[in-house]
Amino acid sequence: MFKSIALGLVVLIVGLLGFAATRPDSFSVQRQITIKAPAEKIYPLVNDFHQWTAWSPWEKLDSTMTRTHSGAPAGKGAVYGWKGNKDVGSGRMEITDSTAPSQVQIKLDFFDPFEAQNRTTFSFQPQADGSTQVVWVMQGPMNYVSKLMSVFVSMDKMIGKDFETGLANMKAAAEK
Repeated sequence: MFKSIALGLVVLIVGLLGFAATRPDSFSVQRQITIKAPAEKIYPLVNDFHQWTAWSPWEKLDSTMTRTHSGAPAGKGAVYGWKGNKDVGSGRMEITDSTAPSQVQIKLDFFDPFEAQNRTTFSFQPQADGSTQVVWVMQGPMNYVSKLMSVFVSMDKMIGKDFETGLANMKAAAEK
């Protein structure tokens, strides 16, 4: 009986590990929202890391989080670092490209609770009625451990809700 259970468990584990190996090598999470404001009003909320406190979904998770700003004051070359509790971890963002008022590209490095390097893009698309469609995309590689984790929970489920909260906060800040 023990041999049958052990063999079944080994087959299950090998199958799980094999399935994880077939998962995609990268991920992409995307959310969007329409904001009743021109792109020129919304764009600075993203292009200037000092303004992220008004809308970022992670800012309220740790009131004692330490933040650093370096490089350019805003736009390409602006750098934002953070170190906080287990909910926010630590990391660094750098704006790598910025085209006013249509797009901001960010290199995102996580250090803790896990290491990861991702790319984030915010696009601002003016609409005919004067509103702006804001699209937030994060993309990154999936190493084997990430692939194994994705069998149980996807990156979309892990951070998609945070993106939705952040975009709702951005909408509230821009529509004031």
